[in-house]
Amino acid sequence: MTDTGATPNLRELNKRRTREAISHAATRLFIEQGFDRTTIAEVAAVAGVAKMTVTNHFPRKEDLFFDLHEELVGRLAGTVAGRAPGESALAALRRDCLAGLNRHDARLGFADPAFARTVFDSPALVARLRELQEQGETALAEALAEAVHEIPVGFECRVAAALLAAVDRAVFAEVFRRTLAGEEHVAIATAVRPSAARAYDRLEGTLGGFAVREA
Repeated sequence: MTDTGATPNLRELNKRRTREAISHAATRLFIEQGFDRTTIAEVAAVAGVAKMTVTNHFPRKEDLFFDLHEELVGRLAGTVAGRAPGESALAALRRDCLAGLNRHDARLGFADPAFARTVFDSPALVARLRELQEQGETALAEALAEAVHEIPVGFECRVAAALLAAVDRAVFAEVFRRTLAGEEHVAIATAVRPSAARAYDRLEGTLGGFAVREA
């Protein structure tokens, strides 16, 4: 018997393929021409779709480039929500960050140098990246509040989120800086990993016992 619920239907597959085609076309044009000089109409023409189709999939031009924006925003909160029994929020985020460095996770700033240069050269993309990171911090505060049963989100959870998200942003910035300098991913991960571990270690005395999941 075929489990029709196990696979997406044809409409969803076509929608996903269209989205990927648009994203790939946009990324190529942005890198070749620069983000600010590329229009939505040009992206639509290269992707072979109508301009409205592009905006239906990507309401913001910046998100054509940051097509992982939902993953960027949700990663920290998702890590806290999925922490193991007996594991604190800090320990879960430390583990996730170091594992991400090992696998050269794009959500930690690993990218092709041309991609990184395109972001660096566009004030609009830099601003959008900062906005996504701020949204990620807000989502993290909400996840921490849920973990400690503090609804609505209170001062302590906002402070904890700010501290934890600051490490993540510093890691991203350093990975990005080294990428722009032309360093290879393996070398970047090797250089950044000890600093990231020390940064989390410095927070242990403050947040090591915060939001520990019940066993």
